[in-house]
Parts: sequence; C-alpha cells; structure tokens
Amino acid sequence: MRRIKIFDTTLRDGEQSPGASMNVDEKIQVAKQLKKLGVDIIEAGFPIASPGDFEAVNRISKEVKGVVVAGLCRARDEDIERAAEALKPAEQKRIHTFIATSDIHLKYKLRMNREQVIEAAVKAVKKARQYTDDVEFSAEDATRSDWEYLCKVTEEVIKAGATTVNIPDTVGYTIPQEYGELIEYLLNNVPNIDKATISVHCHNDLGLAVANSLTAILKGAGQVECTINGIGERAGNAALEEIVMALKVRNDFFKADTGIVTQEIYRTSRLISKITGMVVQPNKAIVGANAFAHEAGIHQDGVLKERTTYEIMRPEDIGIPSSKIVLGKHSGRHAFKKRLEELGFSLTEEEINRAFERFKRLADQKKYIFNEDIEALVSDEVLRIAEVYQLIDLEVASGTKKKPTATVKMKINGEEKEITISGDGPVDAVYKAITELTGSKAELNKFEIKAITGGTDALGEVTVILEEGGHTVRGHGSDTDIIVASAKAYINALNKLALKNLKA
Repeated sequence: MRRIKIFDTTLRDGEQSPGASMNVDEKIQVAKQLKKLGVDIIEAGFPIASPGDFEAVNRISKEVKGVVVAGLCRARDEDIERAAEALKPAEQKRIHTFIATSDIHLKYKLRMNREQVIEAAVKAVKKARQYTDDVEFSAEDATRSDWEYLCKVTEEVIKAGATTVNIPDTVGYTIPQEYGELIEYLLNNVPNIDKATISVHCHNDLGLAVANSLTAILKGAGQVECTINGIGERAGNAALEEIVMALKVRNDFFKADTGIVTQEIYRTSRLISKITGMVVQPNKAIVGANAFAHEAGIHQDGVLKERTTYEIMRPEDIGIPSSKIVLGKHSGRHAFKKRLEELGFSLTEEEINRAFERFKRLADQKKYIFNEDIEALVSDEVLRIAEVYQLIDLEVASGTKKKPTATVKMKINGEEKEITISGDGPVDAVYKAITELTGSKAELNKFEIKAITGGTDALGEVTVILEEGGHTVRGHGSDTDIIVASAKAYINALNKLALKNLKA
C-alpha cells in the first residue's frame, strides 16, 4: 500500500482566499488541530511577505512539534534567509522555494529566459540546502509549461538537492487525463526522479482540483498539497477532506492511503469555518450539513434497512459528533472542558476560564447549549484578535411607530466614547453609530444573519464583509440578541482592518 504525504497549505494558500485572513493566535490554533489531524507537513506561511507571516511561521515552529513545518519563499536569497530564520526553532523544517516555468510567466512576469530560470532555481535550492536537508521546489504554472523544459528544470533542481518537486496547476487549467499524462511523462523522462518525491498542488478554477490530484496519485505522485474545506486563492485549492476520504473509501482502486486521522476531519473543518467566517456550503462533499442527510423516502427506507444501501461512509468516520447530550446552566467546568476537547479546541487554562464564564452567561439566557453554541462562543471570546475597538454598551429603541435609534458606547484606543444616532432600522442605526465613533471609511459588502441552533432563544450569528483600501475582511459575532451580534460582527471586522493598517 502506497503512503501519500499530505501537505496542508490552509495557513498559506488557504489564507489567500479573499477575507479569510487569520491572526497569529488563530493560526496557532489551526496548526495544533492540523497536527491532531495527522497532516505530514504544515505550510505555515510566507515569512518574507509580512511581519505577521514571519511571526506565525516562527511561533508554529516553536509551539507545534511532531510535524514538518514549511515556509514558502521565492527563489531569492533574501526570501530563503527570512524563511530559514522563521523556521529555526522547528523540530522538522522544510524550505519551499519556487519560480515560474511557463513561457507566459517568463515573458510577462519574470522577464527572464529559460536558462536564467534554471540558474535561479538551482541557486535557490542550493541556498536552501544550507539550512535544511528538506527542500521542496515548485515549478509555478507547471501545467502551462513546455514539458521537455519542465523535465530539465526538475532534473537540475533534484541534482541541486531538492527532495520534493512540486508540479502545481497554479491557475486551475489542466484536466485529469492531461495532468496524469504529465506526471507520467516526468516519471519516465527525468533520469534522477527516483531521488525526489513528486508533489501536486491543484487549484479549482474549473472545479477539477480534487480529480486532478487523485489522477496524479494514480500516476505516481507521492505528495498532495491541499487545504481544509478547499479554501484558497480564487476558486480555492483541492479539498483535503475529499482527497483523503476518496483514498480511504476507494482504497481498493487507488491502493494508497494517508496518515490522516479521519475522525478529526469534521472538527478541523468547523474550526476553519469559524475562524475564517467562510461558511461551508450545505451540499459540500464530506463536511457539508447535507453530506449524510437523506430526504427521499426510498433512500430513508434503504438506510434504515441497511446503511450501506445509500451511504458509502459513516458520519463517525469523519468525526461528526454522535453525542446528543447538551449542556446547560447546571453543567460544570469539567463537562465544559471535556466538550471543548471533543470539539477539537486546544485552549489554555485562562482561555478555558474566559470561555466558561461566557458559557455560564449564555446558559442563563437559553436552556440548552449545543455544540454549535460552544463553537460560536469560543470563536467570539477566545479566538478574537487584539482589539482597537471594543463594545462597552448598546441600547436600541425601535417599534412600529418609533424611529429606530441606537446609543452605542465604545472604547477606542483606551478612550470611552458614546453616541446616539437614528437609522432606517435598528441594525442600520447601530452601524451608523459605530461608523461615526470609529471614523471608518469601510464599505459593507455583505451582511448575513443566521440562527446557530433552533428555537427563539437560539444564538444568532452574524457575518459581515467589509472592504477598505483594497483589503477585504470578514467579521463575525454571536449573541442571543441579534442586534448585539450584528454590532460584534461589525466591530470584529473593523478590528481586522485596523490590524492590517497597523501592519501596512
């Protein structure tokens, strides 16, 4: 049975989804969960891209052990030195360097000829090998490159010391048969190919990222680069959960498997969704809300008689919680802590205390606390970014014969400010008040509200998308009061924008 390495790039390529940026503490949470999930390599960031990326790679290298931590860098000395510095504390480190190999990139982006690109690639790999024996080289836009030239580049970087060579479908251009033939061509025409692992990294512009990755595995690729929930640049990357479960369910066909602990898939998916604010579509394979739902009577009848008639895998295989025990105001700290662990949260004692305090307040407002409520409150209370803006108090007056008016008190850079303002509705009044207090010029592109669980006492979860100065961010907030949840989401997004401005 072949063992396929899983290279997770949720924290690097996944974070390039518009509005999906994560702060350093959130990345640590994700990295710890990826370790539990059993990925082989965590691509933690692009260290030279920003001080935040450097800090994330550096802290993950220090705090997450037992997994290879990778840092991305262009084929430039300064990038490689920065990546090496960030990765210094890692138990197992990988430097991942890249340069484009397609003629279109050479002509318009790099303005280099083919020989110059080979020279730069070889120099970068040799430079990276000064810091670690584990060096990956990516031939950016490989699927639009000349195959013979790609063979030459691959041969030369392996000679220079690359132990993994990635053949990315950078713009999601290829199709399964063609990609499979390319992988096969490389394996048959690069003389020293046996000295390196072939990796694949597929984008989903034509909806073929997973199919292309699986075809490449069939043809001999030994590593797959993917993200949780398939998030990533443009239409996203190949979804980790789909590749892993395809290999597991159709083990008879692929004759290959991964080291992924599949029971951690659902928890990881939920964590990424909560942190990024990117909701998983209900019909998403493996982790969507409808993935194991049966509506048609014939299907229900079949599943009741024998599950395998209409289910090719079990919900518990991917870790969908089977426990229906709900928590309430009489639940203690021990039960709460246990549930946090079951949901995949790895929190410090201080964070657990903060979350438990919020849990108790919530339990006074609603009778039963479901898993979704706990995920929302952890996201709200523990995984928040450093706050420039804080909500102190909020009062709203509205009704059928009353003009909606909001009084909002906030702490801004340590100073308390208050304003009363009217609007077209209570949420509009609150948002106008917050905008006036913060002086924000951000544009609200999306406002979405949903009940996390059933019942009139359910937590309302609000997601907003704001745009300012070319930056797009998502904010989310939850509360049993949907006006308060709306204010929290808006302020959360403003804080993310403020953080970006501080780093700029």
